[in-house]
Amino acid sequence: MNVRQLGKTQFTISEISLGTWQVGGKWGDPFSHKTADAILNEAVDAGVNFIDTADVYGDGESEKAVGRLVRSRSERIYVATKCGRRLQPHVNEAYQPTVLRQFVEDSLQNMGLETLDLIQLHCPPTEVYYRPEIFELFDRLKEEGKIQHLGVSVEKVEEGLKAIEYPNVITVQVIFNMFRQRPAELLFTEASRRNVGIIVRVPLASGLLTGTFDANTAFSTDDHRNFNREGAAFDKGETFSGVDYATGLAAVSELKAVFPGIDNLAPNALRWILSFDAVSCIIPGASKPAHLHSNVQAIEQPAPTADQMAAVKRIYDEHIKNPVHYLW
Repeated sequence: MNVRQLGKTQFTISEISLGTWQVGGKWGDPFSHKTADAILNEAVDAGVNFIDTADVYGDGESEKAVGRLVRSRSERIYVATKCGRRLQPHVNEAYQPTVLRQFVEDSLQNMGLETLDLIQLHCPPTEVYYRPEIFELFDRLKEEGKIQHLGVSVEKVEEGLKAIEYPNVITVQVIFNMFRQRPAELLFTEASRRNVGIIVRVPLASGLLTGTFDANTAFSTDDHRNFNREGAAFDKGETFSGVDYATGLAAVSELKAVFPGIDNLAPNALRWILSFDAVSCIIPGASKPAHLHSNVQAIEQPAPTADQMAAVKRIYDEHIKNPVHYLW
């Protein structure tokens, strides 16, 4: 497994890491600790040493599985979790230091850990980024040894740019893939200048960029790829990266011609992301061990050629940019 430095931390982490949203549900399958344990352990066996979770994944069950993994393995495994989405309603006014402090305490208890390597605000409303008292809280938590570092998970480029004005924000988690290219502009430039780590989520556009879906693919009623295409439950940009499904299929068909001779586009789509030096790691999810093995294959792929990079950009410009680029 290849490794990169996570911003200004001292963490050297695997380029292909693991996100555990799929492990925690909303992908058509109920939470299963047996499946979670299998995926998490196989990830570590494959060289993954950075795992991203959140308190809302499986209502805390994902955190419990991650904590169990860390306690059972001898390898140094870096754990990132997130807080804030448990707030109901999820609005600016609900974000209060005392409430966020309790969320951190709850995550520590869920995982059975004494400190969190990285705590991230979990896609808070934009107004939260303009409240210094929220960010100051995490300085106190760091002094108390409850956390090591603070990051943010953002929906919009503008939120990431605002967040990194706070000196204690050392990572930005953002959607970036062949269908969501805007972060590679100003956000990546500013993050690199400030030595802020970039954690890439939704790298396969909710599976669209695997190239294994078609017009007849069916998603179960409790899979967000069914119920959240228009943002009924949360930001629609989290589902297929906000790309219309039919439009995405047409673009994927052209992408397959750019990377010919393969059935699974995922390793090439992930390798494309790793071509950007600002990226610290990618956190593709896996709802079964086979998905994990596919993701890890990315490190074995050759870097895209200049012609392939240009072709990906052309397909994005022709199919995706106009309806998506300026929304996030």
